[in-house]
Amino acid sequence: MKYLLFSLLVFTSAGFAQLVGPKLVLQQNEHDFGNIVQGKEVSHTFVLTNSGGDLLKIISVRPSCGCTAALPEKNELAPGESTNLNVKFNSAGRFGKQKKIVRIESNDPENPEAIVTIKGVVVLPEEEKTSFPVLNLLETQHDFGSVNEGNVVDYTFKFQNSGTAQLKISNVSTSCGCTAALVSNDVLEPGESGTLKVELDTSKRKGKMSRTITIKSNDPEEPEKILTVYADVQQ
Repeated sequence: MKYLLFSLLVFTSAGFAQLVGPKLVLQQNEHDFGNIVQGKEVSHTFVLTNSGGDLLKIISVRPSCGCTAALPEKNELAPGESTNLNVKFNSAGRFGKQKKIVRIESNDPENPEAIVTIKGVVVLPEEEKTSFPVLNLLETQHDFGSVNEGNVVDYTFKFQNSGTAQLKISNVSTSCGCTAALVSNDVLEPGESGTLKVELDTSKRKGKMSRTITIKSNDPEEPEKILTVYADVQQ
C-alpha cells in the first residue's frame, strides 16, 4: 500500500512538473507570400504563446538567411501570454522560388527549438518583364566518342543572348580538374553571340566518363545552366 501511494505521488509530481513548465505553442508555423515582386520587402507576423504553467523565455531567434529578419515583441512570456514574431523577407537580388526558415530557441523543456517557415516566388516587376537577358545555348551536350587515354580533346559550344537586355556571365565552373572551360565573352548585348571552349584531359582515366560545366549568368529565368561532355577512354 505504501509503495502504491509512493508511486502515485511520484507520477503526480512528474505530471505537475510538466504542467507548470513553460510550453511554446505556435498558432501557425508556415506562411506562403505567393508572388513577390523583386526588390520588395514583405513581412508576416507569427503568434507565439506560452501554454505552460511557468515563465517562457525566448533565448534566440535565428533566420536561415541574411535576406530574412525576425524579432519577437517580447522575450519573456508569463503563462497564457502571447507575443508577435514579425518576420521580414527582402527579395532584392533574388528570383524564383524561395523558402526560408526561422529557428526559435526557448526554455521549453520538451521542445527547445521551434521552426517557422516562409516561402514565395520572386517575380520580375511588370516594367522589366519585357526587358531581360536570355542565355540561349544551341546545344548542351557533346560526346567525344572513343578517345585514347592521355589525349586532350576539346569542343566549342556556341551561345547567344536572345533577350532584350545585357547578358552577364558571372561564373563558369567545371566538375573536375581534368576539364577546362574558356568563355569568349562574359558580357553580351542583345543579339550578340559567344563561344565556350571546353577541354577534357583523359590522362589516367579509363572507360566511360562524363563531366559537367556550370554557367551562371543574370538570365532571370535560368540563372544556372549546365553543359555535359562525354568520352569513352581507351588504353
